[in-house]
This record gives sequence, structure tokens and C-alpha cells, in this order.
Amino acid sequence: MRDAMKAVMSQIPEHILEWRRQTDAGRRDEVWEGVLHMAPDPTIPHQELGGELLHWLKLHWARGQSRRVLTEVDVSRPGIPNWTKDFRCPDLVVLTGDDRAIDRVTHFEGGPSVVIEIRSPSDESYDKLPFYAAIGCKEIWIVDRDSRASEIYAVDDGEAVRKPADADGWLASCIGVELRTESRKLEIRLAGDDASRAALP
Repeated sequence: MRDAMKAVMSQIPEHILEWRRQTDAGRRDEVWEGVLHMAPDPTIPHQELGGELLHWLKLHWARGQSRRVLTEVDVSRPGIPNWTKDFRCPDLVVLTGDDRAIDRVTHFEGGPSVVIEIRSPSDESYDKLPFYAAIGCKEIWIVDRDSRASEIYAVDDGEAVRKPADADGWLASCIGVELRTESRKLEIRLAGDDASRAALP
């Protein structure tokens, strides 16, 4: 099997775009300032980690409150005439109820409180940081698919700034959740609450 490589086409033929629409191959496609980015389908470990994070957040953080956690929802810049010309598709979006994001049914215009990217080798997770900061997200989480190493970036004055961990390795999120990596597992808990703690495989 050949190694994956990046490719750039100055113009995408319509039959390729139509095939991607019909086969659902393009469900994770993104457009960056008018340029199509075609992400590969997530691997099984990628999907499993995303599913575990979704389940924990819904069970422990969002339960019984006006909080939402959704998967693979497009997010766009606010106020542009055609949102399909500039959007990203994070693995998870976390909405607290006081977000800048407007629910447009097909996508969110503006930033959810938190977006979560599960990083695979050679993907564009880090390249998306300026976009997420610019659209009004409060935080970006990046969790490595293989090592489970986690990073939280807080948006400060329009820039994504990496948060330091505390003395025990915990990263504190603005939504009252803490993350750390132990023995190649992602540990997660409500802030200071060991009863809610889980180690996601």
C-alpha cells in the first residue's frame, strides 16, 4: 500500500464533486477560503475515540442542562454571504448555551464554545487553529488519535494559546472539564470530581 500524499488540483472536475456527494465520500470535506480540502475517512480508532468522548460528555457534562455535544457539524465564519466557501468540520462541537454560534440547521455560523479535533498523522488539525480562533470559539481541544496526548488552546485576543497543565498533568477547560494523558489513555473528569473520572481507551 502506498503512503498517503497531499495533492492540489487547481480545478476540481464537476463529476468528481458529484461522485463525492452521491457516495457520501465528501461528508468531511472542508472549504478553506474557497479551496476544497478533502479529508480521508476517519479510521476505526479515530471513530472509537470520538464516540467515547461524545458519550462521556453527554453522560457527565451535558446531562439535564441546555448543553449540547454534536459530531461532525460544519462551522463557518459569521456574516459571509455563502458559508460553503469557508468552513471547517471538527470531530466534535461543544455548546454551552452562551456561544457565539448560530444554529443554521445545516451548520453553525460562528464559533461553538469548544471544538474538538482528533489528530491523525499528517492531518490539518493545527492548521485550523487560526480559523477556530477567528470565528469566536473559546477553546480548541486537540487529542492525538494514537498516543492520546491532549492539548487545550484558549482563545486570547483572537489567537489560540496553548494552556499549561497543572502539577498533576491535568488540563483545565473553560467548560469545567479536565483532561490528561496516562499510559496512552485519555483521562477525563469534571473539574476536581474523581467520581466522574474515566480513562478512555
